[in-house]
Amino acid sequence: MSKRLPPLNWLRAFEVSAKYLNFTQAANEINLTQSAISQQVKGLEAQLGVLLFKRLPRGLELTDAGKSYIPVVHEAIERLIIATDELFTKNNQNTVSIRASLVFLTHWLAPRLVDFYQQHPNVKLRFSSYIWHEVTTPDTDLEIRHGLGKWSGYCAERLSWDQLVPVCSPEYYAAFSQRCSSFTVTSLLQCQLINVIGYNEGWGHWFNQLAIKNSHLEQCLQLDSLIPALELAAQGQGVALGRSCLIEQLVKDNRLMTPLAETIATEEAFYLIAQENKRTPTHATIFRTWLLDQVQL
Repeated sequence: MSKRLPPLNWLRAFEVSAKYLNFTQAANEINLTQSAISQQVKGLEAQLGVLLFKRLPRGLELTDAGKSYIPVVHEAIERLIIATDELFTKNNQNTVSIRASLVFLTHWLAPRLVDFYQQHPNVKLRFSSYIWHEVTTPDTDLEIRHGLGKWSGYCAERLSWDQLVPVCSPEYYAAFSQRCSSFTVTSLLQCQLINVIGYNEGWGHWFNQLAIKNSHLEQCLQLDSLIPALELAAQGQGVALGRSCLIEQLVKDNRLMTPLAETIATEEAFYLIAQENKRTPTHATIFRTWLLDQVQL
């Protein structure tokens, strides 16, 4: 059976005592009495079942067990201090917390962030990402979400006006063109289609809008995110249904191409949302203004 994790104050007493090899100096650093530090270290030793220090007439000396344990304890405490400072200190009042759709963050927002940092070097951004949105956490300032723009308790501002467009790699297109005389909407039925589960406007919607029956969607490669779908298409594994705002850079880099002229406007879109009854911090407003300006470029 695993040992119970020792109290943090005992671990802290051990770490500082190991630093000075003296209980009195350790007590001065963390504002405790020498007796309190000594008792906490004894409590830690009792729980672990080993001695961590040799008590000498003029100080302390780490035992072999203490020497082995101190790097682990020191690293854990340092990581806790850093994380606490990053998340909760007043110096981070200029940090904007943003939850963002992972595919939008990866393919649309990330390439543009250099412009934001150039314009606003003193504003820090902290992103958390997700594939399908969940409940917004209390410390989130803004969120970028995909859908129809209607979420109870939120104000939504539209960021994208997309076209649904089939995409594949140039190599896949060349190989397919050798087998078929032309690449048409109906010839898509002969391709390996890459479908993303969860979108209302997927391959089924595409074929229905073009009045094409027997689309054999059960034979599609099914994924739960557009990110691997676009990557598989870029690797020549088939044809994915892209959103125009997300494929721009991949097309520019010649990793993807659009083999058909047909496109279908989407009703779903990416939205910047904020809670209705929550004040938007100043630095979050700066990011919001910049983001909406980028949409208009």
